[in-house]
Amino acid sequence: MAKDVETAEASAGEFSAKDYHDPPPAPLIDFEELTKWSFYRALIAEFIATLLFLYVTVLTVIGYKVQTDPAKNLVDPDCGGVGILGIAWAFGGMIFILVYCTAGISGGHINPAVTFGLFLGRKVSLIRAIMYMVAQCLGAICGCGFVKAFQKHYYNHYGGGANTLADGFNKGTGLGAEIIGTFVLVYTVFSATDPKRNARDSHVPVLAPLPIGFAVFMVHLATIPITGTGINPARSFGAAVIYNQDKAWDDQWIFWVGPFIGAAIAAFYHQYILRAAAIKALGSFRSNA
Repeated sequence: MAKDVETAEASAGEFSAKDYHDPPPAPLIDFEELTKWSFYRALIAEFIATLLFLYVTVLTVIGYKVQTDPAKNLVDPDCGGVGILGIAWAFGGMIFILVYCTAGISGGHINPAVTFGLFLGRKVSLIRAIMYMVAQCLGAICGCGFVKAFQKHYYNHYGGGANTLADGFNKGTGLGAEIIGTFVLVYTVFSATDPKRNARDSHVPVLAPLPIGFAVFMVHLATIPITGTGINPARSFGAAVIYNQDKAWDDQWIFWVGPFIGAAIAAFYHQYILRAAAIKALGSFRSNA
């Protein structure tokens, strides 16, 4: 009996020391993925999710501009329409919905910057990361294409939902806004999907889309007046392709460089500082030496 108690205590101590297991890092290049239907199913999910995301959000932006256009006198420009708050809710709400719907199929990235950050964190392979980004950009182009097909006049007249740097802000300010905004988003993604947290709080996996959507919502509130809020290169690229005006292309680099830098910083901060991956790797190396 005493032996059983000792064994139970030892097991309990071992369990409390580490009650979770980190998934093994994804291989850098995994050609075997190309032979699996689940891989192509994930690409389809990313394509459709990004298409729906751009369709709903760009329609919201254009609808707001139509409603508040003084020339049309539809509503009071100062208090009519959904406003910046409503636009931010549209973006955050759609991310919440689409991440919830696709997380079990593709991981619910819907954003090349998120995919890039997860690739740096060794959560996805290089092949999957590249193919996800292609699917996301194509989905964004198709989503904006549908908006233009249904409301061509409004789309062209009200800017097509394209991201551009607002008047009065320099490119450095816009780049900084995109870096910090994307950092907030990708840091939230890493935190919400942390296996250590999921193991100890069973409700976390179910609620993960909520903080991610809220992060998108909050960042939009802060940066819509500066850049229109990119933090998603596919969103900016798709709108620029369909709108196809010089201003959108002149500022396009901001919406790729900024989010990728922000995603890289978030991946490094979460994996190597908060989770101390570098220290663990060094300790493993020393124990094997």
